[in-house]
Amino acid sequence: MKKFQFSLEKVLSYKQQKQEALRSEHAEILALVRAQEALVESRWERYREYSVEYRERCGRGLPMTEVLVYQSGLRAMEREIQSETMRLEQLRERAESKRKEVVAAKQETTAIEKLREKKARDYQKALEKSEEAFIEEFVSTSRVRAAAN
Repeated sequence: MKKFQFSLEKVLSYKQQKQEALRSEHAEILALVRAQEALVESRWERYREYSVEYRERCGRGLPMTEVLVYQSGLRAMEREIQSETMRLEQLRERAESKRKEVVAAKQETTAIEKLREKKARDYQKALEKSEEAFIEEFVSTSRVRAAAN
């Protein structure tokens, strides 16, 4: 009997490559998410420091022009934080979408791999039956020859 060949081997290979590419893309997006989280956190830290500085200077007395400058700076930082936070949420949504694609690709690959395993088991059983039939035929032929002699 010839060697086992899975008819969908090329499809399986393609699906595995696609799955690896999706995993890679997902990892890249997750890296972007982590970088964006760090950026948002640094913006918040800068905002807190600026706010503390503003309160301290207000406590010591601050001209109205500087109060307006500080308040304007704080509002600008808040807008920047809001913008960076929205970008972070968009990246998280992309990461979740890509994760779902990875899961779907994994399911497709797993289904084909299970089919290949089933076909390989069926092939192995057929091979064993063929070998058993050959052995039985050999034994019965040997018996017939021995009886004839």
